[in-house]
Amino acid sequence: MQIEHHQAHLTYCSNIHPGESWDETFHNLKTYTTQVRSGLTEAPFGIGLRLSHLAALELIKETQLNAFQAWLREENMYVFTINGFPYGSFHHQKVKDAVHQPDWSTSDRLAYTQRLFLILSILLPEGMDGGVSTAPISYRHWHRTEKELDDVKSAACEHFTELICYLKKIKDETGKNLHLDLEPEPDGVIETSKEFVSFFNDYLLVRALPEISNRLGVTENEANHIIRAHFQICYDVCHFAVGFEKPAEALSRIKNADINIGRIQISAALGSGNICNQSDPSWVSTELLPFDEPTYLHQAVVKRSDGKLIRYTDLGSALSSLDTYAYDEIRTHFHVPVFTETYGKLYSTQEDIIETLRLWLKDPFTQHLEVETYTWDVLPKNMQINRVNSIIRELNWVKKTLDNHA
Repeated sequence: MQIEHHQAHLTYCSNIHPGESWDETFHNLKTYTTQVRSGLTEAPFGIGLRLSHLAALELIKETQLNAFQAWLREENMYVFTINGFPYGSFHHQKVKDAVHQPDWSTSDRLAYTQRLFLILSILLPEGMDGGVSTAPISYRHWHRTEKELDDVKSAACEHFTELICYLKKIKDETGKNLHLDLEPEPDGVIETSKEFVSFFNDYLLVRALPEISNRLGVTENEANHIIRAHFQICYDVCHFAVGFEKPAEALSRIKNADINIGRIQISAALGSGNICNQSDPSWVSTELLPFDEPTYLHQAVVKRSDGKLIRYTDLGSALSSLDTYAYDEIRTHFHVPVFTETYGKLYSTQEDIIETLRLWLKDPFTQHLEVETYTWDVLPKNMQINRVNSIIRELNWVKKTLDNHA
Protein backbone atom coordinates (compact mmCIF):
# COMPACT_ATOMS: atom_id res chain seq x y z
CA MET A 1 0.00 0.00 0.00
CA GLN A 2 1.15 3.53 -0.61
CA ILE A 3 2.42 5.66 2.25
CA GLU A 4 0.69 9.02 2.46
CA HIS A 5 2.78 12.03 1.46
CA HIS A 6 5.46 9.76 -0.03
CA GLN A 7 5.77 8.02 -3.38
CA ALA A 8 6.55 4.82 -1.50
CA HIS A 9 5.03 1.39 -1.08
CA LEU A 10 4.70 -0.63 2.13
CA THR A 11 4.06 -4.38 2.08
CA TYR A 12 5.13 -7.66 3.61
CA CYS A 13 7.12 -10.44 1.96
CA SER A 14 5.06 -13.49 1.01
CA ASN A 15 7.92 -15.82 1.98
CA ILE A 16 6.06 -15.81 5.29
CA HIS A 17 3.65 -18.35 3.78
CA PRO A 18 4.95 -21.90 3.14
CA GLY A 19 4.75 -22.99 -0.49
CA GLU A 20 7.20 -23.68 -3.30
CA SER A 21 5.09 -24.31 -6.43
CA TRP A 22 3.17 -21.55 -8.20
CA ASP A 23 -0.14 -23.20 -7.27
CA GLU A 24 0.84 -23.10 -3.60
CA THR A 25 2.10 -19.53 -3.88
CA PHE A 26 -1.04 -18.34 -5.64
CA HIS A 27 -3.22 -20.16 -3.10
CA ASN A 28 -1.45 -18.28 -0.29
CA LEU A 29 -1.97 -14.94 -2.00
CA LYS A 30 -5.67 -15.66 -2.50
CA THR A 31 -6.12 -17.03 1.03
CA TYR A 32 -3.94 -14.80 3.20
CA THR A 33 -2.78 -11.71 1.32
CA THR A 34 -6.34 -10.75 0.46
CA GLN A 35 -7.19 -10.91 4.17
CA VAL A 36 -4.20 -8.72 5.03
CA ARG A 37 -5.27 -6.15 2.45
CA SER A 38 -8.86 -6.18 3.69
CA GLY A 39 -7.65 -5.59 7.24
CA LEU A 40 -5.58 -2.59 6.22
CA THR A 41 -6.93 -0.64 3.29
CA GLU A 42 -9.40 -0.34 0.45
CA ALA A 43 -6.73 1.31 -1.69
CA PRO A 44 -4.49 -0.64 -4.13
CA PHE A 45 -2.23 -3.02 -2.23
CA GLY A 46 1.29 -3.91 -3.34
CA ILE A 47 2.56 -7.47 -3.01
CA GLY A 48 6.07 -8.40 -1.94
CA LEU A 49 6.17 -11.61 -3.97
CA ARG A 50 8.43 -14.53 -3.16
CA LEU A 51 8.94 -16.94 -6.06
CA SER A 52 11.02 -20.08 -5.79
CA HIS A 53 12.85 -21.42 -8.83
CA LEU A 54 10.00 -23.88 -9.39
CA ALA A 55 7.25 -21.26 -9.00
CA ALA A 56 9.01 -18.89 -11.40
CA LEU A 57 9.29 -21.63 -14.04
CA GLU A 58 5.58 -22.30 -13.72
CA LEU A 59 4.43 -18.66 -13.59
CA ILE A 60 6.43 -17.60 -16.64
CA LYS A 61 4.04 -19.60 -18.82
CA GLU A 62 1.77 -17.18 -20.69
CA THR A 63 -1.50 -18.70 -19.48
CA GLN A 64 -0.40 -18.53 -15.84
CA LEU A 65 0.84 -14.94 -16.14
CA ASN A 66 -2.35 -13.84 -17.86
CA ALA A 67 -4.48 -15.44 -15.16
CA PHE A 68 -2.39 -13.84 -12.41
CA GLN A 69 -2.59 -10.41 -14.04
CA ALA A 70 -6.36 -10.72 -14.31
CA TRP A 71 -6.56 -11.68 -10.62
CA LEU A 72 -4.40 -8.71 -9.62
CA ARG A 73 -6.74 -6.35 -11.46
CA GLU A 74 -9.82 -7.91 -9.86
CA GLU A 75 -8.31 -7.72 -6.37
CA ASN A 76 -6.90 -4.19 -6.76
CA MET A 77 -3.38 -5.46 -6.12
CA TYR A 78 -0.03 -5.01 -7.84
CA VAL A 79 3.47 -6.49 -7.69
CA PHE A 80 6.40 -4.12 -7.30
CA THR A 81 9.05 -6.25 -5.62
CA ILE A 82 10.16 -9.89 -5.61
CA ASN A 83 12.22 -11.81 -3.07
CA GLY A 84 14.79 -13.76 -5.09
CA PHE A 85 17.05 -14.81 -2.21
CA PRO A 86 15.81 -18.38 -1.47
CA TYR A 87 16.06 -20.36 -4.72
CA GLY A 88 14.60 -23.60 -3.40
CA SER A 89 12.52 -24.87 -0.50
CA PHE A 90 12.24 -22.46 2.42
CA HIS A 91 9.80 -24.04 4.86
CA HIS A 92 9.14 -27.28 6.75
CA GLN A 93 12.63 -28.70 6.20
CA LYS A 94 16.22 -27.95 7.17
CA VAL A 95 17.38 -24.88 5.24
CA LYS A 96 20.42 -23.51 7.11
CA ASP A 97 23.30 -22.54 4.73
CA ALA A 98 21.56 -24.21 1.76
CA VAL A 99 19.56 -20.97 1.43
CA HIS A 100 22.60 -19.65 -0.48
CA GLN A 101 22.49 -22.45 -3.09
CA PRO A 102 23.02 -22.00 -5.95
CA ASP A 103 25.26 -19.01 -5.33
CA TRP A 104 26.26 -16.17 -7.66
CA SER A 105 29.24 -18.11 -9.03
CA THR A 106 26.72 -20.27 -10.94
CA SER A 107 24.74 -19.75 -14.11
CA ASP A 108 21.71 -21.26 -12.36
CA ARG A 109 21.48 -18.29 -9.99
CA LEU A 110 21.80 -15.88 -12.92
CA ALA A 111 19.11 -17.64 -14.99
CA TYR A 112 16.71 -17.76 -12.03
CA THR A 113 17.19 -14.05 -11.33
CA GLN A 114 16.74 -13.10 -14.99
CA ARG A 115 13.48 -15.08 -15.00
CA LEU A 116 12.27 -13.17 -11.93
CA PHE A 117 13.04 -9.87 -13.62
CA LEU A 118 11.22 -10.92 -16.78
CA ILE A 119 8.15 -11.72 -14.68
CA LEU A 120 8.47 -8.44 -12.78
CA SER A 121 8.82 -6.43 -15.99
CA ILE A 122 5.45 -7.80 -17.09
CA LEU A 123 3.67 -7.39 -13.75
CA LEU A 124 5.10 -4.02 -12.66
CA PRO A 125 2.67 -1.13 -13.15
CA GLU A 126 3.78 1.81 -15.26
CA GLY A 127 5.54 4.60 -13.39
CA MET A 128 7.00 2.39 -10.63
CA ASP A 129 10.50 1.01 -10.19
CA GLY A 130 10.82 -2.68 -9.40
CA GLY A 131 13.37 -4.66 -7.41
CA VAL A 132 14.46 -8.25 -6.90
CA SER A 133 16.39 -9.03 -3.73
CA THR A 134 19.16 -11.60 -3.85
CA ALA A 135 21.73 -13.50 -1.82
CA PRO A 136 25.00 -11.83 -0.73
CA ILE A 137 27.01 -13.69 -3.41
CA SER A 138 27.60 -16.88 -1.40
CA TYR A 139 28.00 -18.36 2.06
CA ARG A 140 31.29 -17.16 3.53
CA HIS A 141 32.29 -20.41 5.22
CA TRP A 142 32.19 -22.39 1.98
CA HIS A 143 35.31 -20.42 0.95
CA ARG A 144 38.13 -21.04 3.36
CA THR A 145 40.91 -18.91 1.91
CA GLU A 146 41.20 -15.36 0.65
CA LYS A 147 41.83 -16.71 -2.83
CA GLU A 148 38.60 -18.72 -2.73
CA LEU A 149 36.70 -15.62 -1.59
CA ASP A 150 38.32 -13.58 -4.35
CA ASP A 151 37.43 -16.22 -6.92
CA VAL A 152 33.74 -16.34 -5.95
CA LYS A 153 33.51 -12.53 -5.96
CA SER A 154 35.12 -12.42 -9.40
CA ALA A 155 32.78 -15.08 -10.77
CA ALA A 156 29.81 -13.20 -9.31
CA CYS A 157 30.94 -10.01 -11.04
CA GLU A 158 30.70 -11.75 -14.41
CA HIS A 159 27.12 -12.75 -13.72
CA PHE A 160 26.21 -9.36 -12.26
CA THR A 161 27.59 -7.72 -15.40
CA GLU A 162 25.44 -10.00 -17.55
CA LEU A 163 22.38 -9.19 -15.45
CA ILE A 164 22.99 -5.44 -15.54
CA CYS A 165 23.12 -5.55 -19.34
CA TYR A 166 19.89 -7.59 -19.31
CA LEU A 167 18.15 -5.00 -17.11
CA LYS A 168 19.37 -2.16 -19.33
CA LYS A 169 17.84 -3.98 -22.30
CA ILE A 170 14.52 -4.28 -20.47
CA LYS A 171 14.70 -0.58 -19.63
CA ASP A 172 15.33 0.33 -23.26
CA GLU A 173 12.48 -1.87 -24.51
CA THR A 174 9.83 -1.21 -21.84
CA GLY A 175 10.87 1.97 -20.06
CA LYS A 176 10.71 0.14 -16.72
CA ASN A 177 13.42 0.72 -14.13
CA LEU A 178 14.43 -2.57 -12.51
CA HIS A 179 17.19 -3.11 -9.95
CA LEU A 180 18.88 -6.03 -8.26
CA ASP A 181 18.95 -5.51 -4.49
CA LEU A 182 21.83 -7.49 -2.99
CA GLU A 183 21.10 -8.33 0.64
CA PRO A 184 24.05 -8.41 3.06
CA GLU A 185 23.57 -11.06 5.72
CA PRO A 186 25.59 -12.44 8.63
CA ASP A 187 28.09 -14.98 7.28
CA GLY A 188 27.37 -14.01 3.69
CA VAL A 189 30.35 -13.16 1.51
CA ILE A 190 28.91 -9.65 1.80
CA GLU A 191 27.97 -9.15 5.45
CA THR A 192 28.36 -5.47 6.38
CA SER A 193 27.88 -2.08 4.79
CA LYS A 194 31.66 -1.70 4.63
CA GLU A 195 31.99 -5.00 2.75
CA PHE A 196 29.24 -4.02 0.33
CA VAL A 197 30.89 -0.70 -0.49
CA SER A 198 34.28 -2.40 -0.86
CA PHE A 199 32.86 -5.05 -3.19
CA PHE A 200 31.03 -2.44 -5.25
CA ASN A 201 34.07 -0.22 -5.69
CA ASP A 202 36.92 -2.75 -5.80
CA TYR A 203 35.28 -5.63 -7.68
CA LEU A 204 32.08 -4.73 -9.49
CA LEU A 205 33.07 -1.34 -10.89
CA VAL A 206 36.57 -2.49 -11.80
CA ARG A 207 35.29 -5.50 -13.75
CA ALA A 208 31.92 -4.31 -15.02
CA LEU A 209 32.74 -0.77 -16.19
CA PRO A 210 34.94 -1.65 -19.18
CA GLU A 211 32.81 -4.67 -20.11
CA ILE A 212 29.51 -2.76 -20.07
CA SER A 213 31.07 0.20 -21.84
CA ASN A 214 32.31 -2.11 -24.60
CA ARG A 215 29.18 -4.25 -24.91
CA LEU A 216 26.69 -1.38 -24.89
CA GLY A 217 28.81 1.10 -26.80
CA VAL A 218 28.68 3.74 -24.05
CA THR A 219 31.28 5.78 -22.22
CA GLU A 220 32.60 4.49 -18.89
CA ASN A 221 30.81 7.40 -17.22
CA GLU A 222 27.53 6.23 -18.76
CA ALA A 223 28.33 2.65 -17.79
CA ASN A 224 28.88 3.83 -14.22
CA HIS A 225 25.35 5.31 -14.15
CA ILE A 226 23.91 2.11 -15.63
CA ILE A 227 25.56 -0.03 -12.94
CA ARG A 228 24.33 2.20 -10.12
CA ALA A 229 20.79 2.22 -11.52
CA HIS A 230 20.52 -1.56 -11.76
CA PHE A 231 22.73 -2.84 -8.91
CA GLN A 232 21.60 -1.65 -5.49
CA ILE A 233 21.51 -2.78 -1.87
CA CYS A 234 18.70 -4.33 0.13
CA TYR A 235 18.94 -2.79 3.58
CA ASP A 236 17.70 -5.50 5.94
CA VAL A 237 17.50 -3.84 9.35
CA CYS A 238 17.78 -7.13 11.26
CA HIS A 239 20.96 -8.18 9.45
CA PHE A 240 22.81 -4.96 10.17
CA ALA A 241 21.55 -4.90 13.76
CA VAL A 242 22.92 -8.41 14.42
CA GLY A 243 26.37 -7.07 13.57
CA PHE A 244 25.88 -4.01 15.81
CA GLU A 245 25.95 -1.61 12.84
CA LYS A 246 24.10 1.55 13.77
CA PRO A 247 21.61 2.62 11.07
CA ALA A 248 22.96 6.17 10.80
CA GLU A 249 26.51 4.95 10.25
CA ALA A 250 25.63 2.20 7.78
CA LEU A 251 23.25 4.36 5.76
CA SER A 252 25.74 7.22 5.71
CA ARG A 253 28.48 4.90 4.42
CA ILE A 254 26.21 3.64 1.62
CA LYS A 255 25.06 7.16 0.71
CA ASN A 256 28.60 8.56 0.69
CA ALA A 257 29.59 5.81 -1.77
CA ASP A 258 26.76 7.00 -4.05
CA ILE A 259 25.14 3.57 -3.93
CA ASN A 260 21.37 3.36 -4.23
CA ILE A 261 19.22 1.53 -1.69
CA GLY A 262 16.64 -0.56 -3.52
CA ARG A 263 14.52 -1.46 -0.50
CA ILE A 264 14.33 -1.49 3.26
CA GLN A 265 13.47 -4.89 4.69
CA ILE A 266 11.84 -4.05 7.99
CA SER A 267 12.84 -6.80 10.39
CA ALA A 268 13.95 -7.21 13.99
CA ALA A 269 16.66 -9.40 15.48
CA LEU A 270 16.62 -10.84 19.00
CA GLY A 271 19.15 -10.36 21.76
CA SER A 272 19.93 -9.98 25.43
CA GLY A 273 20.05 -6.22 25.56
CA ASN A 274 22.98 -4.64 27.36
CA ILE A 275 23.87 -6.74 30.41
CA CYS A 276 27.19 -5.11 31.34
CA ASN A 277 26.00 -4.14 34.83
CA GLN A 278 24.47 -7.50 35.69
CA SER A 279 26.33 -9.70 38.15
CA ASP A 280 24.70 -12.95 36.97
CA PRO A 281 23.99 -13.18 33.22
CA SER A 282 23.34 -16.94 33.28
CA TRP A 283 19.69 -16.33 32.38
CA VAL A 284 20.69 -15.29 28.84
CA SER A 285 21.35 -18.82 27.62
CA THR A 286 18.14 -20.11 29.21
CA GLU A 287 16.05 -17.39 27.57
CA LEU A 288 17.65 -17.79 24.12
CA LEU A 289 17.71 -21.58 24.03
CA PRO A 290 14.10 -21.95 22.69
CA PHE A 291 15.17 -19.96 19.62
CA ASP A 292 17.96 -22.40 18.73
CA GLU A 293 15.91 -24.36 16.18
CA PRO A 294 17.01 -26.60 13.29
CA THR A 295 15.40 -24.99 10.22
CA TYR A 296 17.20 -21.69 9.62
CA LEU A 297 20.61 -20.27 10.35
CA HIS A 298 20.47 -18.06 13.41
CA GLN A 299 23.93 -16.54 13.27
CA ALA A 300 24.91 -14.83 16.50
CA VAL A 301 27.25 -11.96 17.34
CA VAL A 302 28.56 -11.37 20.86
CA LYS A 303 29.86 -7.96 21.86
CA ARG A 304 32.57 -8.55 24.45
CA SER A 305 33.19 -6.18 27.30
CA ASP A 306 36.30 -4.89 25.49
CA GLY A 307 34.16 -3.99 22.47
CA LYS A 308 35.35 -6.84 20.24
CA LEU A 309 32.71 -8.66 18.21
CA ILE A 310 32.78 -12.46 18.14
CA ARG A 311 30.74 -14.06 15.35
CA TYR A 312 29.17 -17.51 15.49
CA THR A 313 27.68 -19.45 12.61
CA ASP A 314 24.61 -20.47 14.61
CA LEU A 315 22.99 -19.69 17.93
CA GLY A 316 23.79 -23.03 19.57
CA SER A 317 27.55 -22.59 19.26
CA ALA A 318 27.29 -19.07 20.68
CA LEU A 319 25.28 -20.21 23.70
CA SER A 320 27.79 -22.96 24.51
CA SER A 321 30.57 -20.37 24.69
CA LEU A 322 28.90 -17.58 26.64
CA ASP A 323 30.30 -18.50 30.03
CA THR A 324 33.92 -18.42 28.82
CA TYR A 325 34.36 -14.62 28.70
CA ALA A 326 32.78 -11.36 29.84
CA TYR A 327 30.40 -9.77 27.35
CA ASP A 328 27.95 -6.88 27.15
CA GLU A 329 25.38 -8.22 24.70
CA ILE A 330 24.50 -11.05 22.33
CA ARG A 331 22.28 -10.72 19.25
CA THR A 332 21.03 -13.44 16.93
CA HIS A 333 19.64 -13.54 13.40
CA PHE A 334 16.16 -14.64 14.38
CA HIS A 335 13.45 -12.49 12.85
CA VAL A 336 10.88 -11.67 15.52
CA PRO A 337 7.65 -9.65 15.08
CA VAL A 338 8.51 -6.00 14.64
CA PHE A 339 5.73 -4.71 16.90
CA THR A 340 7.15 -6.20 20.13
CA GLU A 341 10.18 -4.81 21.95
CA THR A 342 10.66 -7.44 24.66
CA TYR A 343 10.31 -11.23 24.87
CA GLY A 344 10.52 -12.21 28.50
CA LYS A 345 13.91 -10.88 29.56
CA LEU A 346 15.09 -10.62 25.95
CA TYR A 347 14.99 -7.57 23.69
CA SER A 348 14.39 -7.15 19.99
CA THR A 349 16.33 -4.64 17.89
CA GLN A 350 13.10 -2.74 17.26
CA GLU A 351 14.87 0.53 18.08
CA ASP A 352 17.03 0.08 14.97
CA ILE A 353 13.86 -0.10 12.85
CA ILE A 354 12.53 3.08 14.44
CA GLU A 355 15.84 4.84 13.80
CA THR A 356 15.97 3.60 10.19
CA LEU A 357 12.44 4.81 9.50
CA ARG A 358 13.19 8.14 11.13
CA LEU A 359 16.20 8.59 8.84
CA TRP A 360 14.11 7.49 5.86
CA LEU A 361 11.49 10.16 6.62
CA LYS A 362 14.21 12.81 6.52
CA ASP A 363 15.59 11.41 3.24
CA PRO A 364 13.27 8.90 1.48
CA PHE A 365 16.10 7.01 -0.21
CA THR A 366 13.91 4.17 -1.50
CA GLN A 367 10.29 3.67 -2.51
CA HIS A 368 10.19 0.06 -1.28
CA LEU A 369 9.46 -0.80 2.36
CA GLU A 370 8.88 -4.49 3.09
CA VAL A 371 8.25 -6.20 6.41
CA GLU A 372 9.92 -9.61 6.49
CA THR A 373 9.21 -11.80 9.51
CA TYR A 374 9.41 -15.25 7.93
CA THR A 375 9.91 -17.25 11.14
CA TRP A 376 6.30 -17.64 12.32
CA ASP A 377 6.46 -21.45 12.00
CA VAL A 378 9.60 -21.79 14.13
CA LEU A 379 8.84 -19.28 16.87
CA PRO A 380 8.32 -20.76 20.33
CA LYS A 381 4.76 -22.12 20.56
CA ASN A 382 3.54 -19.36 22.89
CA MET A 383 4.49 -16.77 20.24
CA GLN A 384 2.73 -18.47 17.31
CA ILE A 385 -0.41 -16.32 17.14
CA ASN A 386 -2.75 -15.80 14.19
CA ARG A 387 -0.55 -15.06 11.19
CA VAL A 388 -2.87 -12.74 9.25
CA ASN A 389 -3.62 -10.65 12.33
CA SER A 390 0.09 -10.51 13.14
CA ILE A 391 1.00 -9.30 9.65
CA ILE A 392 -1.69 -6.62 9.84
CA ARG A 393 -0.39 -5.63 13.24
CA GLU A 394 3.18 -5.38 11.91
CA LEU A 395 2.19 -3.17 8.98
CA ASN A 396 0.03 -0.96 11.21
CA TRP A 397 2.96 -0.65 13.62
CA VAL A 398 5.16 0.58 10.76
CA LYS A 399 2.51 3.09 9.67
CA LYS A 400 2.11 4.35 13.23
CA THR A 401 5.86 4.64 13.69
CA LEU A 402 6.12 6.69 10.51
CA ASP A 403 3.23 8.92 11.63
CA ASN A 404 4.82 9.45 15.05
CA HIS A 405 8.10 10.63 13.52
CA ALA A 406 6.78 12.59 10.55
